[in-house]
Amino acid sequence: MFDPILPYNDLPPLPPKGELETKEILKKVISASRSLSELKGAITNLPNPLLFIDTINLKEAKASSEIENIITTQDELFKASIAEKKVQNSATKEVIHYKDALWHGYQTIKKKGILTTNTFVELVQIIKENNAGIRKVPGTQLKNPVSGEVIYTPPEGENIIRSKLQELEEFIHAEDNLDHLIRLALIHYQFEAIHPFYDGNGRTGRIVLLLYLQLTGLLEIPALYLSGYILENRGKYYSLLREVTEKDNWEPWILYVLDMIEVTSTAGRKLINEIEVLMSELSNEIQEVLPRVYSRDLIEVIFRLPYTKRSSLVDAGIGNAKTAGSYLQDLEEAGIMTSEMVGKEKLYLNTKLIALLKERK
Repeated sequence: MFDPILPYNDLPPLPPKGELETKEILKKVISASRSLSELKGAITNLPNPLLFIDTINLKEAKASSEIENIITTQDELFKASIAEKKVQNSATKEVIHYKDALWHGYQTIKKKGILTTNTFVELVQIIKENNAGIRKVPGTQLKNPVSGEVIYTPPEGENIIRSKLQELEEFIHAEDNLDHLIRLALIHYQFEAIHPFYDGNGRTGRIVLLLYLQLTGLLEIPALYLSGYILENRGKYYSLLREVTEKDNWEPWILYVLDMIEVTSTAGRKLINEIEVLMSELSNEIQEVLPRVYSRDLIEVIFRLPYTKRSSLVDAGIGNAKTAGSYLQDLEEAGIMTSEMVGKEKLYLNTKLIALLKERK
């Protein structure tokens, strides 16, 4: 019997007993898979599939951190990601670390093709900017923030936690007929139930969601804004996790995750399409009013993130520092970009792109 005040060292391994592929779940798998496939196609068809990854991952990082009550503004986040000025705001710094951890995970999956406990530890260390490891000291409990009541005590003891993580690794890489998206829902629950770290479990677990999609080839790059869905449905997210733990009620949880995949995939595809249209419109405008400045590389630079700077153009091979500065100044004079000083550095804002991103929260 589950007891919230006792360490859940008897957390059962995956897969759970009982029917997972119910009629409702299989129906939802079809629609979620279709939406995810359409998003993958939209990303693959981009001239440069990595073009929007920083923008999307920063939105994901912001929402995932906000779930943990780490709040920063989108504008401040975009500035911090491009400016050389040292980030002072601790919340913004943590969000940037989340984005860095996600990028590290992407590169790790690309290189090694596996998800391991070592990867989980590397992710949380980047997020927390310390040498965090598996919990060793007992006493971790999750409490109701209003009443202070203990609602869950995760497994205790480093050996037990590592054993649970090893079982999870084996389930992640198991070769059977279970649908990948159903497996994704089970993996996320199990990681959060193991709660292997003192802090950063939620953010690490949400990165693992994205990396699993990459690992299985359902997405080639982890460009999906999952945390936005959880943020909008946060109460349901936690209550369904508890229902699995307390009642072994898996179907509502799996349906929640499948809906998250479907909704965010559809929104992601729409956002990419809208950015592509904006790119085309702005490209035509620059070609018309500033033909000397226009190049395809320039368009990609000013759409990689809403803010850019002279060195970004230089790094892209568009020209030397003087030429790059002249191009950006011409774009500002034409009303296509606006400039802002951040510290001693001048940044240029793609105003239409930031307006579009603010519309699509």
